[in-house]
Amino acid sequence: MTQHDSARAAVFSAGSWGTAVAKILADAGTSVIVHARRGEIAVAINTQHRNPGYFPDIALPAALTATTDPAAALAGADFLVLSIPAQTLRTNLATWAPHIGDDTVIVSLMKGIEQSSHLRASQIITEMTGVSADRVAVLSGPNLAREIMNGQPAAATIACPDEDAARRFQKACHTGYFRPYTSADVAGCELGGAVKNVIALAVGIASGMGLGHNAQAMLITRGLAETTRLAVAMGAHPATLAGLAGLGDLVATCSSPLSRNRTFGTLLGRGLSVEEATAATRQTTEGVKSAEAILALAHAHDVEMPITDVISALLNGKVTLDQATAALMHRPPKPER
Repeated sequence: MTQHDSARAAVFSAGSWGTAVAKILADAGTSVIVHARRGEIAVAINTQHRNPGYFPDIALPAALTATTDPAAALAGADFLVLSIPAQTLRTNLATWAPHIGDDTVIVSLMKGIEQSSHLRASQIITEMTGVSADRVAVLSGPNLAREIMNGQPAAATIACPDEDAARRFQKACHTGYFRPYTSADVAGCELGGAVKNVIALAVGIASGMGLGHNAQAMLITRGLAETTRLAVAMGAHPATLAGLAGLGDLVATCSSPLSRNRTFGTLLGRGLSVEEATAATRQTTEGVKSAEAILALAHAHDVEMPITDVISALLNGKVTLDQATAALMHRPPKPER
């Protein structure tokens, strides 16, 4: 595709989703540099055009480069793309913020809620960097990194208060296999992406316990209902939750064995402890980290979220698997809303 002369993106960092988005950007003709925490990963990307930590079997575009120096990565960047665990965002931004350009648009790929403050990623970004909200965008949708690395079709939503900024990033990441849409609903996209991880834990648990597709479909459907209730209470548009960043992301994350949240839940459903499941998955599982914070948001906005409530209790050892199942199935019957 044609190179975008004015578009340069710095992707922080070199995890699975960061690598996938870096590849998308490079394939779209955008100049991309990845900030890797580990020197050996940066060297491998630069010399072997591979990320041995996540996708050793997939060649990266030759033009895609990497560095361990945040200042070098951010020099002249039009876009700073953040793909790090939500719970480390604040600390990392304290180090990176001085290197962010005055006109750089910051794009969050994160799908978690900070445990201590209950803030969304975009809110932490504006707080820690001092940039205005119209320079902060969110990319969210049904995007399993392995499928995208294989060039399989996918789509996502880019939400930003500044429509022009959203369109510019849309152009920077539009490829033959990746179709981005734009939106102004940042809160809706972020909450859809965060809560779906908790619902995916529930679906995984059901699968691990041997429950059937009826139970899993019930959890997905009612999970969407409680996600929408919270998002709308926090100012989101309900249509966002019916789109790629809501229903689309929810279905992909709850249905695919490639989903780390569903996989984590499956391990819990088979009887592993939270500690054992964490050791087995070896990657950040945002639903585990964010469940309690999401429940706190629900309480603050007087929103009923029974699935999130039960999953939070289970993760904190307050209920057993059998008690969690009973809690969901024995709730009083009521009209579907």
